[in-house]
Amino acid sequence: MKKLDFVYFNAGGGHRAAANALKSVIEQQERPWEIRLVNLQDILKPLDIFRKYTGINMEDVYNLLLKKGWTLGSPQLTVAMHGLIRLYHRGQVRMLKKFWSEGERDLVVSLIPNFNRALRQSLPHTPLATILTDLADYPPHFWIEQQRQYLICGTEKAVDQARAHGHGAEGIFQTSGMILRPNFYDAIAADRREERKKLGLDPGLTTGLVLFGGEGSNVMLDIARRVTARAQFIFICGKNQKLAERIRRLPTTFAKHVEGFTSEIPYYMHISDFFIGKPGPGSISEALAMRLPIIVERNAWTLPQERYNTEWIREKQVGIVLKSFRDIDAGLKELLEPVNYARFRANAAAIKNRAVFEIPEILDSVMQRESR
Repeated sequence: MKKLDFVYFNAGGGHRAAANALKSVIEQQERPWEIRLVNLQDILKPLDIFRKYTGINMEDVYNLLLKKGWTLGSPQLTVAMHGLIRLYHRGQVRMLKKFWSEGERDLVVSLIPNFNRALRQSLPHTPLATILTDLADYPPHFWIEQQRQYLICGTEKAVDQARAHGHGAEGIFQTSGMILRPNFYDAIAADRREERKKLGLDPGLTTGLVLFGGEGSNVMLDIARRVTARAQFIFICGKNQKLAERIRRLPTTFAKHVEGFTSEIPYYMHISDFFIGKPGPGSISEALAMRLPIIVERNAWTLPQERYNTEWIREKQVGIVLKSFRDIDAGLKELLEPVNYARFRANAAAIKNRAVFEIPEILDSVMQRESR
């Protein structure tokens, strides 16, 4: 029985979701592996200076910034964060070594950025594989370090970055995309028109899905106020109940359905025609898996690690990148122009992302190589 640790944290939610999705597929495949999910925050909690001085975990501070939209200056904040991580590096390595001294593992799989140097140094005799859950690295010291680590990349851009850091071909693996939950691959038989009726929507009208992660975002309210295009919308506000109530009460010229936190994202995407959200790797990949063209924005408030994603959207011609959601009506007009929409939709459908099923084979090959 092979023993693997999947390291994640809850900053943003995507890292944990990727770890759970991968674990689920491995269990479905009945591989003789014991998978343990490891929350790095739990191990390093004594070193969390944010918690020490504010009583709030570092990952919760990050989620609050996303919820409130307080992301202006995030590149500078990232530099400061890396400085703090380096300052407490020795303590991190010490705590991680103590954690892994309790039992040998055959492979440690990192699904997190920023801490891969500490992870590597705490595992002198155990292989480390890092799965980038972003479309590309945001150097320096984000995902890819100049050290011995296997790198599993979802884009050619990330592969090129790994090579530029001096990693050889034997340590780099490319998948067909980002990790998605297995239910995004399940066929949905529900009739789109009938399901729209159940939500109080026009069954024949173009429908947009507005989603900004599990914490929601106040920008969703601004979008609801500005839209005048002939369409209707589903707003998924996540855990942000206050935001959901504000959008429900907001007088709009269009029909809308407002949902709180839900695990049925594939269902809501199935009955939608396009997607509006932040350029996060998870939400982009989910939308494209459901063949939905995309509208995102890129400006000074966009997280630095997500800015390349907007370039990728343009390169693949799967949607519209706005300078600001203040221009949402112009963006909708461009997206829904019949020739444009057909092109975006076809390009989205052409992307075949099977990463969650490819990665177990990669991990198996890594362990076989390390056992020789």
